[in-house]
Amino acid sequence: EGMAPPQRILFPPEKICMDWQQRCRAGAGLHNPGNMCFLNSVLQCLTYTPPLANYLLSREHSHSCRQQGFCMMCRMEKHVNTVLHSSGCAIYPSAVISVLTLIGEHFQLGLQEDAHEFLRYAVDAMQRACLSGISNLDISSESTTIVHQIFGGFLRSRVTCSSCKAASDSYEPFLDIPLDIKAASSVTAALEDFVKPEQLDGENCFKCSQCNETVAASKTFTIHRAPKVLTVCLKRFEDFTGGKINKVVKYSTCLDLRPYMSQTAGEPLLYSLYAVLVHSGNSCHSGHYFCYTKASNGLWYEMNDSSVDRCDINTVLQQQAYLLFYVR
Repeated sequence: EGMAPPQRILFPPEKICMDWQQRCRAGAGLHNPGNMCFLNSVLQCLTYTPPLANYLLSREHSHSCRQQGFCMMCRMEKHVNTVLHSSGCAIYPSAVISVLTLIGEHFQLGLQEDAHEFLRYAVDAMQRACLSGISNLDISSESTTIVHQIFGGFLRSRVTCSSCKAASDSYEPFLDIPLDIKAASSVTAALEDFVKPEQLDGENCFKCSQCNETVAASKTFTIHRAPKVLTVCLKRFEDFTGGKINKVVKYSTCLDLRPYMSQTAGEPLLYSLYAVLVHSGNSCHSGHYFCYTKASNGLWYEMNDSSVDRCDINTVLQQQAYLLFYVR
């Protein structure tokens, strides 16, 4: 596919199980000791990620873990097992809160943080745990951990010279896709904008190796390798002011990623919605996070810190979503 194959496979892909292996009602709610709603809502979305939950429920990681000290995979395994075996009550997420500063040194107990940022740090910490004790890996091999095989994909950036039409490709791994929503009224419209060619001219001209000169060009991002779990971040917060874009962006229970791939021909690439994380409030510095997740019994629940309540899909689809989680 244009990319170098991995020199080493760290986790056998055939062992990743995409469908829930145990079916039960929703697990525990999470107590909030103060301003920890960002952490609680992210943890609930991760807990109901079927391939990750299946692996953590098997306790396979802790049985073979050799890591000294902090291991995010061990922490998540403990947390997910406690939550999913404690239906009908609420627990204190101590397995994760007690290592908050090890997940990201700027995170502090009692301070409100951005849920998307915490998600990034938490998944990165799980990825680091999977790579612990292994050195000298190429980028393709690093993407064969169970974490990257679940959440990760690759983007292709293609720059095409306007003069000679030569194309130059580069590839970069991703763990989620941030979508600009200023001009988009739906996720599919935002994805169309994401893969729309961008013109490089003026100060942004491109040095073409074929023409051997600086020329105008177009640059296009496409999804080159699709993840098993697609995480979409709708960019609601302004970079400098922290102000929020309070608009409805439509999303559906089913998403076809095929039109946004490097190879647009072929079977549809279908994803099913299983979690929605919501921010209520007017800026990134205040407000409240909660989420909706689909449990292994196929039913939807609103998860708001310690409360876990049944809800219907129409309620889920009417939210001002911040993060969307889709499973292939």
